[in-house]
Order: sequence, then structure tokens, then C-alpha cells
Amino acid sequence: MTISLIFNIANLFVLPFWLLMIFLPKWKVTQRVMESYIPFVLLAVVYSYLFVISITPENAQALSNPQLADIAKFFSDEKAAVTGWIHFLVMDLFVGRYIYLQGQKTGIWTIHSLALSLFAGPLGLLSHILTCWITQTFFPRSTNDVAAIAE
Repeated sequence: MTISLIFNIANLFVLPFWLLMIFLPKWKVTQRVMESYIPFVLLAVVYSYLFVISITPENAQALSNPQLADIAKFFSDEKAAVTGWIHFLVMDLFVGRYIYLQGQKTGIWTIHSLALSLFAGPLGLLSHILTCWITQTFFPRSTNDVAAIAE
């Protein structure tokens, strides 16, 4: 399997999870799938494999005391770039899952934060944090309302 094919498969692999969280958040299948760690385990295994094959003694030495030029050189290699990209895919999906589960638990609107997380993970997380703060500050719910949503 080529590095390019691994890249393409990994990109396609995460899309159904994002689509489920964004477009079918209340569906029981979505809820069951997103409670699972299986998508993360599969991607982490691919990441681990790529990490191992992309590390050379020179790369290991450069990464042990990271300098910007060394990191740029490391990621100029396709294997290293795909490894880094899968790192982004795993972590962004994990952040998206967190946002999704928090939204299911609290009833806070998450579609915008999930969409941002899909394209720029940290911005989605920031959006979710701000949305939670705004919702709790300006639209407080009684304890009974929050308890009903959590059930």
C-alpha cells in the first residue's frame, strides 16, 4: 500500500463519523458509534505504523531537540507528512467527539463547533467553549432542565 493511498483512505475513513455527528446527532446509531473508541484505535494503529517507518536516526535526533528548521525538514518527507496528517485527523476527530458528547449531554448547540473542528480542530474547541459559556451565562437552565437533557 502506498503512502498516498494511506493518506486518501485515512481522509475518507473519518468523514462518516463527522457526517453522523453533524447531520444525525440524535440517531441511536450515531450515539452508539461515537461512544466507541474503535475509530480512534484504528487510526492510532495506522499512525503508529507510519511513525515507526518514518523515524530514522537523523529524524529521531532532530525531534529530540526540536528546532523549526528540523521540523520543517522532517515534514518534507511524504511518510512524515502523512504521519502528521493522521495525527491531526485522530486528534480533531477526538475533539469533535468530545464536543458531540458534551452537546448530547447538555443540549448545547454544537453543529457550528463540529464543523469548525472538522476543518480546524482547535477553532472548533474554542467555539464550543465559547458557546458553552454564552449558553450558561445568558440562557441558564434550571437544574431540572439540565437533568432531563442528560437522561
